[in-house]
Amino acid sequence: MPRETGRIGLLEDDPIMGESLVQRLLLEGHKVQWWTRGDQALRELSGHAGDFDLVICDIRLPDMNGEEVFRQSCFESSTPFLFMSGFGDIDQAVRLMRSGAVDFITKPFEMGTLLDRIASSLRSVPDDALEGVLGISASMRNVEMILRRYASHTLPVLIQGETGTGKEICARFLHQVSDRAKAPFMAVNCAAIPSELLESELFGHEKGAFTGANQLHRGYAERAGDGILFLDEIGDMPLALQAKLLRLIEDGHFHRLGSEKPIPFKARIVCATHQDVESERTRFRQDLYFRLSALPVTLLPIRERPEDILWLAQRFLDEITEARETPVRGISALAEDMMLEHAWPGNARELRNRLERAVALSESTLLMPLELFPDKRIAVVAGPVETLSEARDAAERRQILRALSMTDGHISEAARCLGVSRTTLWEKMTRFGIESGGRSEN
Repeated sequence: MPRETGRIGLLEDDPIMGESLVQRLLLEGHKVQWWTRGDQALRELSGHAGDFDLVICDIRLPDMNGEEVFRQSCFESSTPFLFMSGFGDIDQAVRLMRSGAVDFITKPFEMGTLLDRIASSLRSVPDDALEGVLGISASMRNVEMILRRYASHTLPVLIQGETGTGKEICARFLHQVSDRAKAPFMAVNCAAIPSELLESELFGHEKGAFTGANQLHRGYAERAGDGILFLDEIGDMPLALQAKLLRLIEDGHFHRLGSEKPIPFKARIVCATHQDVESERTRFRQDLYFRLSALPVTLLPIRERPEDILWLAQRFLDEITEARETPVRGISALAEDMMLEHAWPGNARELRNRLERAVALSESTLLMPLELFPDKRIAVVAGPVETLSEARDAAERRQILRALSMTDGHISEAARCLGVSRTTLWEKMTRFGIESGGRSEN
């Protein structure tokens, strides 16, 4: 499949490397503007940054740092920056990604790898690349985009979000889109394993290492091989084990309990937590936090992304009904209304649990409100009566969310379903605070 092409700004002071990159990018069909100094790039980007689909920027320049170029130009435009960094610049490159840069590549690199990074970073690509695998809201499409960009790196990833927001699903998605997809994905729930057993489960033990160790046990770190070691609820890891995990990251090897033989660690670490481990008030080592959060991801609760509620519900329902015999084929409009009004304190996990219970008990083809929310059977004393305008707005908002769910977030298709123009739908979505994360192509 041919790659997307675009207008690229290249900031590289090395004449040999710069000329080589320009020639290859031109052969690939890109239009290229080459600068050798930061001040040249800033003059060209000032007022014209929007003319570029991507800026490829070296960090070390003769007159200034690439970070200065990025920070000065980002105030005028959202042009994506891809940084080229030497090994000693990796910490700075990670910091730049947190500030909004789309990617970085470590020198020396293969040209094919750079071309792949360019293809995923061009400004014209994101709308087409985001498939709505994790959700149709703008925030989840952004998470998907970030995870795809993180997939080619080896640095640790830290996924944060409330309980039930789908952190493990995101970790598995990262595994699937990376070149480690055929290697193991080993998930460890640090909160579910007793603290006195967690070290043995994580690093393994030799026969006779302690009372009851009757045979050799290979831990999750060893069984992960070249794949991903997923540490869920990392905030619950005991302090003593946090120190050993930090040493694992820094040294790249570990020891089984009862052994002095180092075992190389080849897997990539991906962590998840619902706790604010960045805060100094938590019992989490700050040096470990900074190591684990090299590439961060934050998931919003579903009450803050209502576009995903019905979309998730339909996918959960399809999985549930496929796995068992049931007359249930869908969700009634009244039940959907109640789902959109519910606060979902348990997030997507609560949503799935309610659907599983409702399907197990229902004898009809459509799930009704009381089957999904039996805890709301007792009528609540009514509050102030809605005005007709408020009721109309609420109904319109629900219909827009339904249409977005049915069309996987495609704005044009949703507008056609609702019988309004695309412009009218955009205006109403903005008015009702609905994220415009879907595609708007015809």
